[in-house]
Amino acid sequence: MGAELLPWVFTSGWASGVNAYAVVLLLGLFGRFGDVGQVPAPLERTDVLVAAALLFAVELVADKIPYVDSAWDAIHTVVRHVIGAALAAMLAGAAGTLGQALAAGAGGAAALASHGVKAGLRLAVNTSPEPASNVAVSAGEDLTVAGVISLAVVQPWLAAALSAVLLATGFALVVVLWRRVQQARRRWRARRDGRTRASPSARGAAARTVVGMGRDRAGAVEPVDGADVGRPGSGDSDRWASSG
Repeated sequence: MGAELLPWVFTSGWASGVNAYAVVLLLGLFGRFGDVGQVPAPLERTDVLVAAALLFAVELVADKIPYVDSAWDAIHTVVRHVIGAALAAMLAGAAGTLGQALAAGAGGAAALASHGVKAGLRLAVNTSPEPASNVAVSAGEDLTVAGVISLAVVQPWLAAALSAVLLATGFALVVVLWRRVQQARRRWRARRDGRTRASPSARGAAARTVVGMGRDRAGAVEPVDGADVGRPGSGDSDRWASSG
């Protein structure tokens, strides 16, 4: 694998891990209508372009729906790095050579790494209650892939360097977001456990209050029979009645 192919292999591999169908479509269009010599001829075929466009349209929608995007990423764990490796192998040419095998391995590894970063980032973003964050992140990913692949056409090494920076930045962002998510979950569980422990004591206090009120009412009830007994003046009334 020549040095001139290394930036193409890494850039296409990184971009394939984010949106493989967009990479195939863009490279095919650049090769067919932009006369870019580095693009493999099979990508310029009409059937390849149509299939890539249809799959890109499906991903364009699915990638912006919360949790559907994570399911889509899970399915493409076995797809994106394969496409990245296949693109790298086609870019290297010379079928069956060691250089082609190394290119395929490098492209597949780059795709798998960027795919892991994307999937982890989406899992963290899905904890956000509003769907707008998913749409914004997905749109940003699509525009970034288009920009990096377009840059690779004119400045391959610059595009490869940008891909490396984006990969490292994405990994660091995933670590930070997951730490915050874990902290938020621990705080939520602590509040929930605190309410659970407090509820039995609150019920017990309420029960004791009700029992105490019942006892007070029972002690305040006056006797119905013999209501005159013990009242002041009741003895005088009896004496007057007997003397009469």
